[in-house]
Amino acid sequence: MNHRIHRLLPVLLILALASVAAWANEADPLTKSRMRVIVDNDFGGDPDGLFQLAHQLLSPSAEVRGIVGSHHYPEGFYGHAGSAERAVEMAENLLDVMGMQGKIPVFRGAEERLKDEATPLESDAAHFIVREAMRQDVSTPLYVLCGAGLTDVASACLMEPAIAKRITVVWIGGPEHEGLAEPPPGKARIEYNLGIDLKAAQLVFHHPALRLWQVPRDAYRQVLVSNAELEKKLKNAGKTGDFLMEQLRELRKRAKGTLGETYVLGDNPLVLLTALQTSWEPDPASSESLLMPAPRITPQGGYEKNPQGRSIRVFRKLDSRLLMEDFFAKMSQQP
Repeated sequence: MNHRIHRLLPVLLILALASVAAWANEADPLTKSRMRVIVDNDFGGDPDGLFQLAHQLLSPSAEVRGIVGSHHYPEGFYGHAGSAERAVEMAENLLDVMGMQGKIPVFRGAEERLKDEATPLESDAAHFIVREAMRQDVSTPLYVLCGAGLTDVASACLMEPAIAKRITVVWIGGPEHEGLAEPPPGKARIEYNLGIDLKAAQLVFHHPALRLWQVPRDAYRQVLVSNAELEKKLKNAGKTGDFLMEQLRELRKRAKGTLGETYVLGDNPLVLLTALQTSWEPDPASSESLLMPAPRITPQGGYEKNPQGRSIRVFRKLDSRLLMEDFFAKMSQQP
């Protein structure tokens, strides 16, 4: 790379992000950014990640500093590759549809799981998380929003341990906690996002200092919406609504009618818990949560009580009304 261009990259990135902030404030000039977020998801898998990303980009109080396209399962998802490369491609497609191409950087995550809890997988995404977390020129808190596996944020923590006290990880994933909820019916299996990278989840849960908000399976399954409502509400949501519904329809076709008539927007709680915090004393106060010692994650994907674990915040009940009404209202304004 030309050295002059290389020196200009940080400046160009700052200018691009500034244009994003200006774009968001035009949509709602009375709302200023109160936090920074990094959106990390397997956008090439279940399309709920794309629904969340669109919602996040339309929420001006949470400045999206970067997008991480992460891997999921090697066998893919309903015929699509499970690679980080495809996740990046799908995120960029959405940015293009929303007229935001080139305005927010998209970083490719690692293409495989961690081998152990001590060895990071370096990637453009992990390096970006470290850079953003270690910035000294900002006062707003940084949330890393993970809607799939935890490979890249876990790697970033190994690469630069100091970021642990400078970020809050919000994760959609993990099974039900004993005594709080029952697992879904059917054959028991490892929770989907946990299974993407078990070692990374173990690192995050076993970490002595990393701030973690968890939305386990019983909570994220609460964001249930009917296909009929999605078709009706997003019918006049412009190119963005058309793009999102196209991804969902394709999924339903590939599933050959086995998914019923509802869809779980399981990643959209990432918006609820950040952008939609209370006006005074910012906090996701309308959703029910509790503090508990972080359990240990077993090799089978279950929990093992760990009274010495640092406290993590586990969400039990989500304010789906606030979440979905906000999503539909913002989408209705899209060209």
